Amino acid sequence: MLTTILGIIIAYLMGSIPSGVWVSNIFYHKDITKYGSGNTGTTNVFRVLGPKAGIIVFTMDVLKGAIPTLLPSLLFNSTVHPIIFGIFAILGHALPIYNKFKGGKAVATSCGVALAIYPVFLLILVGFFALILYTSSMVSLASVSGIGLAFVLSFFLHDTIFTIAVGFIFLFVVYRHKDNIKRIINGNESRVPFGLRSSKNNKL
Repeated sequence: MLTTILGIIIAYLMGSIPSGVWVSNIFYHKDITKYGSGNTGTTNVFRVLGPKAGIIVFTMDVLKGAIPTLLPSLLFNSTVHPIIFGIFAILGHALPIYNKFKGGKAVATSCGVALAIYPVFLLILVGFFALILYTSSMVSLASVSGIGLAFVLSFFLHDTIFTIAVGFIFLFVVYRHKDNIKRIINGNESRVPFGLRSSKNNKL
């Protein structure tokens, strides 16, 4: 019981590491919360600071999900399903204690959790995400669609705890993207500068 609680605390604290804030402050001398959408996640960092910063933050956010998900089993030989620790890492990313509980939208960290538990499952989702991103040029649509597919596919894994957890993550990600979803419906969601409907093409 104590090791489980300790694992949950570690997962939350690791998930809370504000990757976007640290990278933007240390290497670019900017407060990412004051630029673009104000979000600290990968997408806003990519748009404001460029691909290099975006890739670094994305990698850190994925590791924030993967490492604390695996850690309890490695350190404490925990028998608790690793997705439980993964959920707290995701909550840490979205509601970080180090950054006044203002964090990202939890997509990259969710990928890290899936990577730690079912890497092939994640590979399928990444392919689907890339397809939606290319055809729509909208990260938000690709993210929500990807998590939705994750929930559907999770039933085929015959892992009830994982499916329930992914359902929770799906609802949480949808909630975090509620403003994006409204903009998608209204036709004014931001687009990335690549893909079939990129922001560059829209200017032509």
